[in-house]
Amino acid sequence: MSSSNSVSKAELIAAVSLAAGATAIGIMAYQTFFSKRKCSKPKVNLDLQKDNPKVVHAFDIEDLGDKAVYCRCWRSKKFPYCDGAHTKHNQETGDNVGPLIIKRKEA
Repeated sequence: MSSSNSVSKAELIAAVSLAAGATAIGIMAYQTFFSKRKCSKPKVNLDLQKDNPKVVHAFDIEDLGDKAVYCRCWRSKKFPYCDGAHTKHNQETGDNVGPLIIKRKEA
C-alpha cells in the first residue's frame, strides 16, 4: 500500500509540465523586455563606407554610356557597380535580388 505522501505519475507529469511552461514564458518575457539583443532586421550593407551616415552615389546621365549595371545586394567588390556577387548571396540566403540595369532608349 502506498503512503499518502507519495506523488502519482500523473501529478509528477503535471508538475513538470507546469514548470517547463513557466520557464518558457519567463524566457520569452526576458527576451522581449530585458534582452539587449532585440529582434531587428539584418543589415544590408555589411562593410561599405560604414563611416558615412548614408551611402549615396549620383551619376550624370551623360556619363552612363549605353548601359550601366548597378549593385543592389551590397556584396559587389566593384560597388556601386554589379560584379555578379548577388548570385552567391541568393544561393546562400534564398533571396532573389538582382542588379539595377539602366540602358539608353534607342531612338
